[in-house]
Amino acid sequence: MFSDLFEIYRKFFRMGAVTFGGGYAMLPILRREVVQSSGWISEEEVMDYYALSQGLPGLIGANVAAFIGHRRKGPAGAVAAALGLISPSILIITVIALFLAGFQDNLYVRRALSAVSVCVVALILDAVLAMWKKGVKDAIGLVICLAVLLLSLFTKVSPVLLIVVCAVIGIAVRAAQRSRSREKGADE
Repeated sequence: MFSDLFEIYRKFFRMGAVTFGGGYAMLPILRREVVQSSGWISEEEVMDYYALSQGLPGLIGANVAAFIGHRRKGPAGAVAAALGLISPSILIITVIALFLAGFQDNLYVRRALSAVSVCVVALILDAVLAMWKKGVKDAIGLVICLAVLLLSLFTKVSPVLLIVVCAVIGIAVRAAQRSRSREKGADE
C-alpha cells in the first residue's frame, strides 16, 4: 500500500516540478504520464476531472490530481497525489523566500519568467485543443462551447453556474437522443 501511495506521490511530484502556468498547462504532461505511460485513467476521465475541478474551490491541478489519486487508491491516494503536485511549488517558494531577496527584481529572472509565460500559453493552447477534440463531438457540443465561451468572455456569469447548466443541458440532450433512437428502433 505504501509503495503504491509513494508512486502516486512521486509521479505527481515530478509533474508539479516541471509544470509552470497552472492546471491547464499541466494537461499535456498529465496526459502523457497518467494516460499514455501508466494507463491509470482514460482521456475521457481526464476531461471529466478537469470539468469537475472547474466548479470546485482550490487549484485546478490539485483537484485533478486528487481525483486521479482517489481513483487509484481512495482517499489516501487523493492526498498523496495532491501533496505530490503542490510539494515542488512549496519547496521552491520557500527557498526563494529564504535565500533570494530581490528575486523578483532580477532582470534575468524577469526575462526567464517572460519566456516561460510564452511556453505556458502554448501548453494551454495544446490543452484547449485536446479538450476540444474530446469534448466537442457534434453540433450541439459546438453550440454549447461557443455559448459558454461568449458568456464567459462578455459577462460575469459564474463558471460554476455555467458548468452546472451545461451538465443539465448535456444530460437532457443525451436523454432525448436515446429516447428518439429507442422510438426509431420500436418503429422498425
